[in-house]
Amino acid sequence: MSRPDEELELPPDATVAARLGTYLRGGGIITPLITVVIAFLVGGLVVLITGHDPISTYKAIFDGTGLNWFFPWISADDRTVAALNLQQTLIQTTPLILVGLAVAFAFRCGLFNIGGQGQYLVGSFVAVWIGASFKGMPGLVHIVFALVAACAAGAAWASIAGALKAFTGTNEVITTIMLNWIAIWVGSYLFNLGGPLQNTDPTQQDVPKSNDIAQSAHLPVFWGDPQLQGLHIGLFLALAALLVFWVILNRTTLGYEVRAVGFNPEAAAASGISVRRNYVTVMAICGLFAGLAGAIDILGWQFRLATNDIQNNSFGFVGIAVALLGRNTAVGVFFSALLFGAMNTGTSVRNLDPQVFEPALASNLTYVIQGLVVLLVSTDVLVVYLWRLRRKARRRGAETETAVAA
Repeated sequence: MSRPDEELELPPDATVAARLGTYLRGGGIITPLITVVIAFLVGGLVVLITGHDPISTYKAIFDGTGLNWFFPWISADDRTVAALNLQQTLIQTTPLILVGLAVAFAFRCGLFNIGGQGQYLVGSFVAVWIGASFKGMPGLVHIVFALVAACAAGAAWASIAGALKAFTGTNEVITTIMLNWIAIWVGSYLFNLGGPLQNTDPTQQDVPKSNDIAQSAHLPVFWGDPQLQGLHIGLFLALAALLVFWVILNRTTLGYEVRAVGFNPEAAAASGISVRRNYVTVMAICGLFAGLAGAIDILGWQFRLATNDIQNNSFGFVGIAVALLGRNTAVGVFFSALLFGAMNTGTSVRNLDPQVFEPALASNLTYVIQGLVVLLVSTDVLVVYLWRLRRKARRRGAETETAVAA
């Protein structure tokens, strides 16, 4: 079994994303835990500065997440409320898992997919159009049609960046950011007043939103009341995506090629692996994950799309933090998405007790913690990098001493 310092050895021409991904994995499981603890400690200081009790605030946020539902000692009334809150947390976690995978999969191929937001939006555009347009379809067929089409749309959108990277060498960070903005403004055009997909209800012609999707396109709810946004089966699709992600990377030829290209594209090409094909394929799979996330949100609980939703939604961007904190692994992405989903729910106006902390400020606290996590993840990458340099220096010193003694 190789030592951790040996696993961090990289060739001099390895890609930047490959180096970052290797350093992240080199930090082990303890590093992300420390990262989260420090982020919450600093967040607690922010709460204290505002004149509130950090312990009471975090307890109220935790209760708002519904995770206390797992505690056997809470009362029946508290368990009922916790169940409702936990359903909302898992609804938030579901798309975060998928957009996290969209970023993590690209990292494993040495690519920075900053375009999860645009891919998510394109998937939601297609899902809301199909969901609202084919009302005569049987329920299962309608749902599958919308999901598959949204996945295809997200994959096609992301493939643009993959193809530009493969055939022209264009930096994927630039192209994915540009595609994000194109998706945002295309959506604003489609659903804005007078847009081709604006709602056709004559009583709401001054509302920039889509038509509601048909009831047949709603994802079935397996826990809770469908009228109160109960937990839908999209969660199982996200969990299945985690399994697919792991299997592809660790049990398939494609996964081997992806990891080889991510580690060193020149060496991979010399061994007969098509780097260009892998860039396009990987970005398409990333777009598939993100497009599925957009479709699940539309079919699972949003049921419509407004221009405000397009411009204010940030799931795709949070996916970057999810992947980084999750160390680009399936298990890590799951727990990281759960953390961010819980924070979104626990600090919402509906769930947080205003007597403990003002919900309007609590959402900003969530952004502070998310920003700290990203900052600290970058910091621990630097720490691992410096630790690696220290070990290499010690190894060179030992080799020099051996040579002198000889």
